[in-house]
Order: sequence, then structure tokens, then C-alpha cells
Amino acid sequence: MNHFDEKLSIVTKEFRKRKIEILQVNVGKYCNMTCSHCHVEAGPTQTEENMDRRTAEAVIRFLGRSGIQKVDITGGAPELNPHFEYLVTESRKRDAHVMDRCNLTVFFEKGKDHLPDFLAEQKVEIIASLPCYSKENVDKQRGNGTFDASIQALLWLNRLGYGKEGSGLILNLVYNPVGPHLPPPQDQLEKDYKMRLWEDFGIVFNRLYTITNMPITRYEKYLKAIGRYEKYVDLLIQSFNPHTVEGLMCRDTLSVGWDGRLYDCDFNQMLSMSLNGRQRSPQPTIFDVSLEELEDRGILTGNHCFGCTAGCGSSCAGAIEAKS
Repeated sequence: MNHFDEKLSIVTKEFRKRKIEILQVNVGKYCNMTCSHCHVEAGPTQTEENMDRRTAEAVIRFLGRSGIQKVDITGGAPELNPHFEYLVTESRKRDAHVMDRCNLTVFFEKGKDHLPDFLAEQKVEIIASLPCYSKENVDKQRGNGTFDASIQALLWLNRLGYGKEGSGLILNLVYNPVGPHLPPPQDQLEKDYKMRLWEDFGIVFNRLYTITNMPITRYEKYLKAIGRYEKYVDLLIQSFNPHTVEGLMCRDTLSVGWDGRLYDCDFNQMLSMSLNGRQRSPQPTIFDVSLEELEDRGILTGNHCFGCTAGCGSSCAGAIEAKS
């Protein structure tokens, strides 16, 4: 039973797409890391479900005819997809603002040391995972050595101008809770991050985004393995905040899968909850859909949506509300 719809009905009678402003492109599950909280279940062995050139070209054609001005590229480690740089350069040629969801350690993979310079030249906004300013917590969640590599990557980006006032190069960090609990207030945690990273390493950045871990796929398995799944899901449900509904990312985002299938959000994508366009069968894809067909359309929801409405809320741009 979809209990989320029951809660949602108290807030709004219609939960529909607004004008689509962000094209989020998930290029696949291939990654150099295997994080316990990853809802994509990405990793080094996930080489099959990855976007090919034909689909990448379809994404760019759709971008051109839709007029969308923000492209959010994610994965996996999106930079490991062979068509990542094509997506970036072609999006920038169309004056779109490009965001790269980066795990930072990818810069040290073989043949990828040019990436920081490339991203800076293209003025790509980097949204970098750093789940804590503590070495112990980061390595616990993401693997030994991750923290040190992440710090070196951030220093590298700072040297290029990322995160520095007036550079035009935006560097935002992402916090995910290490354990099965909600993130703390984003504004205060951002102050803590800025103080610790500056005092300990001389690192600067623009914003911190707090994102709630979603109890699906790999993280669901992890929670069940430690006997905390039901308690965590109940926490999300009991923490439902009706004031977050208006700002949910699914309202103005279109999610594109590695094969061109379309979804309301990246979480729905991982649960194979593909959208259905009005008066169209079979399901629309990035190859043939029009923007008009997708807007003002009902959004598919499920119980996992409580992960985005708990506490201060959670979106790809962090907390929805400034405070609880």
C-alpha cells in the first residue's frame, strides 16, 4: 500500500509536474567506489547498464528542442562514462548550466587526471560527495583512503579557482548521514564544514547540501542486515513534513536513464517506476518525447518518497526547508 499518497492527500489534491527546469541524466552505474548508502547500487563491476553514444546524442537533441537550461549529470561516477565529456561540451554549447555529481576520487583514476581542468574550462558546477569532515566517518561509509583522496581533490579544485568568490566556478559539497538517522540542520552543518575544512586543510567551497539516505536497493539491504530497516522507515514516515511538498525535486525535474527511459526522479529510476506520457503507449523515451507531453502530468509516488519529505526535506539541492 502506498502510504505516502495518504499523507500527500492531506497537503494537496493534485501532485503534478510543473514546468520542467532540470534535465537530470543518469549515465549509468559504473563507478570506482562501492558506497554503503548508494541508491544506484553503483560499483566497479557495474559495466553493463551504461549510456551509449546514441542515447547521449538523443539527450542533446532533446535539450536543444526543449530549451531546458540546467543539466544535472549523475551516475555511478558519471565521469567514467565515455560520453560524459560529449554531454558536457554539447550542453554548454546550448548555453545550459551543467552540474557534475562527482565523488572526487575519480580524478585519480587512470586517464582521468585532466578532468579538473576540463570541468573548470567548461565552467561546470561540481557537486561533490563528502559525507563528513571526519576521516573516520568518510572511510567507514565509502572505503579506506577515500577521505585523504577527497581532500587532495578539493585542494586541486581550489587551486583552479573552484569555491572561491568571484571565480564563477561553483563547488558544492554533499553530506549524507553515516548512520540511519536524519541529517542535522543544513545551515549549521555548513558552518561547521566550512570552519573545519578551512582550519584543517585550507579548503573553501560554496554550499553544503544535506541529503537523506534513501532506504532502497543497496541501503535497504544494509539496513536489513543490521536490523534497522523497519525503525529507519518508521522514522521517515513519522518525520513527514507537509511544508516540503511544494519544493520536492520531482516537481520540476525530468530524470533520464542510461537507456533513454524517463522517470520523475532518480529514485524512481532505480525502482523501475517509469513514467507514462499522456496518450502515449508504450512509455515515452528521450528519443521521441516532447516537453509539452511531460509537463502538468501526475507524478508517480511510493513509500520511498518519505525519504524526501522527512524533517527539513531532501532534494538534489539539499534541504528543502531551512530548518525544522
